[in-house]
Amino acid sequence: MNIYILEEKCIGCGLCLKVCIYNALTLRERPEHPKKYKLAIIDLNKCTFCAACVEECKKYSAIVLEKEAISCQPSAISLYKGVWVYAEQRHNEIAPVVYELLAEGKKLAQKLNVSLSAILLGDKISHFAQELIFHGANKVYLVEDTILKNFLDEPYSEVLAQIINEEKPEIILFGATNIGRSFASRVAAKTNTGLTADCTGLDVDLETRNLLQTRPAFGGNIMATILTPNHRPQMATVRHKVFPKAERDTTLKGEIIKKNVNLSNLIVRTQFIEFVKDITSKVNLAEADIIVSGGRGLGKPEGFKLIEELAQVIGGAVGASRAAVDAEWIPYSHQVGQTGRTVAPKLYIACGISGAIQHLVGMSGAKCVVAVNKDPEAPIMKIADFALQGDLYEIIPALIKELKK
Repeated sequence: MNIYILEEKCIGCGLCLKVCIYNALTLRERPEHPKKYKLAIIDLNKCTFCAACVEECKKYSAIVLEKEAISCQPSAISLYKGVWVYAEQRHNEIAPVVYELLAEGKKLAQKLNVSLSAILLGDKISHFAQELIFHGANKVYLVEDTILKNFLDEPYSEVLAQIINEEKPEIILFGATNIGRSFASRVAAKTNTGLTADCTGLDVDLETRNLLQTRPAFGGNIMATILTPNHRPQMATVRHKVFPKAERDTTLKGEIIKKNVNLSNLIVRTQFIEFVKDITSKVNLAEADIIVSGGRGLGKPEGFKLIEELAQVIGGAVGASRAAVDAEWIPYSHQVGQTGRTVAPKLYIACGISGAIQHLVGMSGAKCVVAVNKDPEAPIMKIADFALQGDLYEIIPALIKELKK
């Protein structure tokens, strides 16, 4: 990818400077110019090729962004082998989604007859490597460096991109966490490949070795299967709780491979200052075995006091539909659905929730669903294991009373 200024078209108007949030553009004096126009200069060390300046300069067309049409030749694609899982760790803990990806990655690796590897980046985190092997990884690629102590996009993406170019895996899976979503896209750009976000299903075409990446599309109204036929590696992010967790087996053996990378030319433009933990939620929604959710059918924000009471009685977490969050009845951190949290509790109680497809996608992993709704034709009532038709303000207090006994 390349970006440059056409000197004969640039008039030094400064519009491009105003839209560049990375401060990658400056103006230089041009005393030799017949009209004394200034010239825009691009600092390629700061530019992210976002193309905001190109869009702003449409009137003059003085900024050119060239994108290379890069694809792997069939002979080059054949060099890529193996399934990798990015073993996200933060604050001395492996993210729970990693163990789910190892379970699904093992299935893909067995179908392709290749090894399953985990990639572990950080500082003083080698003790996690054996745990990843116990959960199914045949190999663990380990990189330890003080610059990797706290997660930052630039060093992490540079390290992983270097290892990918060296080892050439054909599939890499990331958790669709805050880190995974930010990080995976940068790695894909650095390695000239594609990325499919928020997958809910993964499989492989054994004839072409293409990864079949299934995710909701068009607002969750359809499920799209996406392929990356001309690029490697094939990369996807997967939400927590979509797949079951890999079982821990201490008899499993594997190889730990320590890698060294060259970071001498790396420019880090961000700094880790402090981590502030969210303590507003009493129970972690994503990890909860029991969730009681409320929706628009509550009719008023005070309805969540009843939801909270039921959740407290049965030791569950409080969830919500997007409609309830949009109405500002409850914070976004409680939202279950395609644009909220993906959950897979043992028991999910939906109160006053109609069951839009976006919400159903987010709680589809629930083992048992109980729906409380006035409308017997509501989608949630049709997929529920137990559907209670009636006024939730009568049913829920009765449930609480019996449960307290």
